[in-house]
Amino acid sequence: MRKIAEQAGASRVRIRANGANGTLDGGNGIRSRTSGIPGGASGTPGGNGTATADRGDRYRWIALSNTTLSMTMATIDGSIVIIAMPAIFRGIHLNPTAPGNIGYLLWIIIGYLLVTAVLVVTFGRLGDMFGRVRIYNLGFVVFTLASIGLSLDPLTGDSGALWLIGGRLIQATGGAMLMANSAAILTDAFPANQRGRALGINQIAGISGQFVGLLLGGLLAAWDWRAVFWVNVPIGVFGTVWAYRSLREIATTRRASIDWAGNVTFALGAAALLAAITYGIQPYGGHATGWTSPRVIGGLAGGTALLVAFGIIETKIAEPMFRMALFRIRAFAAGNAASLLGSMARGGLQFMLVIWLAGIWLPLHGYDYVVTPLWAGIYMLPLTAGFLIAGPVSGWLSDKYGPRLFATAGLLVAACAFTGLMLLPVDFPYWLFALIIFGNGIGSGLFASPNTSAIMSSVPARDRGAASGMRSTFQNSGMSLSIGLFFSLMIAGLAAALPSTLSRGLRAQGVSPAVASHIAHLPPVSTLFSALLGYNPIRNLLQNSGEIAKLPAKNLAALTNRQYFPHLISGPFHHGLVIVFSAAIAMSVIGALISLLRGRQFYYDDSPASPDVAKSAAQETIPAAPATAAATTAGTAISARAEVKP
Repeated sequence: MRKIAEQAGASRVRIRANGANGTLDGGNGIRSRTSGIPGGASGTPGGNGTATADRGDRYRWIALSNTTLSMTMATIDGSIVIIAMPAIFRGIHLNPTAPGNIGYLLWIIIGYLLVTAVLVVTFGRLGDMFGRVRIYNLGFVVFTLASIGLSLDPLTGDSGALWLIGGRLIQATGGAMLMANSAAILTDAFPANQRGRALGINQIAGISGQFVGLLLGGLLAAWDWRAVFWVNVPIGVFGTVWAYRSLREIATTRRASIDWAGNVTFALGAAALLAAITYGIQPYGGHATGWTSPRVIGGLAGGTALLVAFGIIETKIAEPMFRMALFRIRAFAAGNAASLLGSMARGGLQFMLVIWLAGIWLPLHGYDYVVTPLWAGIYMLPLTAGFLIAGPVSGWLSDKYGPRLFATAGLLVAACAFTGLMLLPVDFPYWLFALIIFGNGIGSGLFASPNTSAIMSSVPARDRGAASGMRSTFQNSGMSLSIGLFFSLMIAGLAAALPSTLSRGLRAQGVSPAVASHIAHLPPVSTLFSALLGYNPIRNLLQNSGEIAKLPAKNLAALTNRQYFPHLISGPFHHGLVIVFSAAIAMSVIGALISLLRGRQFYYDDSPASPDVAKSAAQETIPAAPATAAATTAGTAISARAEVKP
């Protein structure tokens, strides 16, 4: 028989929520402690009256505004170069669709995602150790300086491309510092019953930034390609000054030794795995993709082995970088698994839609290839609108009714939208396309806010930085995996159907059989990227073969007009779309099932219990299982069972 300690706030507590009303019904294996968060700043009991509460309330919205600005800036840069790539490569005098240059193209786009996926968990852990605000502020500085360096690229050709890749990797390092700690700063600042709305606004701003970047990249690149990077500079300077002047450390930091073994094995393993996936998209030998390349196979095997070693290391050391014990919390484990699958379903979507619009639909409707990337971003605005509408609303509703219903429904709505896209004809009525992608945005918005809130609310305050980094790692890794998966599936679909279709079409317009066969059997990746970047794919292929000078003007005009390529590729492309969207549907449905298993609303609260709770608890005696005591935490009435730990 054990008795409840008279001072409940001094005891170590194990809690798990049961029900949307916040009742607690058991342990989760992670013990909480008092975090030292001031009542006025965090919303927990113990504030110094109205003035302190007002200051705390004002600080919350400052933290939300600043972190939302940083997340939007960081995620916009993940996609802003996609539409601007033709202007960037013209500026450095390099043809991005030439076989030897596709690697530069991929690394400028995907390298940013790879670095953020690898480093966010490290910077989240460092935030727990040295201060989340300190690491976050440093991220603003690094990001801004890297943006200046990118805009000043003095080189051309291969050297200019390598400068841009290096600058993007440094920029991504700053972005990882911001992403890793923004959610933890908000979780510290907001009480449990307001976190869903705050994290919803923050996360939806970040996710929608990926799609805003497409439009912004097109608009700025039409003026000057360097403006794509200059646009971050005033925002970064303003955000840096504002963050240093306004943000403060709320949670207590815990100095500990750095987990060098864990950091090195994770960074090398994740980098090898994601880099191998990037190289897998590129052709190798006579194959359409590079999955049979020794470099890719070695990267996949070596990366997997290093990540297995990392998992073993993290269970053996006292202060691990990756808190494996957090996965004992069902809400945390299920939320991250659902986030990974949701990111994989959503991550490659923007590339597929840009290729569909820029390479097929817009040329069929009279748009010149030069402007199709910009208009593709404009025509995708309903997707962004769905994010912006659903995110804050679902966050607010999840604060009241719990996250499980909204997160699960969001993934199911996204699965329905993927089904609608799969059933659309290649030349679709725009109103129907807009409605479907708006629904996809609604589904992703419904999922993102409650899921993030559920993950961040389920962990002790001392581990929120690490938890935020782990959450971002799963999300960003899902994006990188998705791009590799979607492109590989699309290329496989095109490789099965495109060669015969393209060969017949070229021969019908007078292209010699040998050249037609050679062009038709080129890796489809160059055709895909030509469409993605606003190049006329047929003209690009004919120029590389030297056939343009030999063709009669009439035949050349027929081959290079705006409608020829879309009509030619529409059948094989739709075959690829069916494969890609089928995979997205499967991942969304599996993610929804995992989300459904997360359990009901769960807030891990480290704040001391009120005196009334302590008095009531002191009168209880615990036999084999803990008894129930009334508690009030974070301004929400809940029932708790507290168990004294010796």
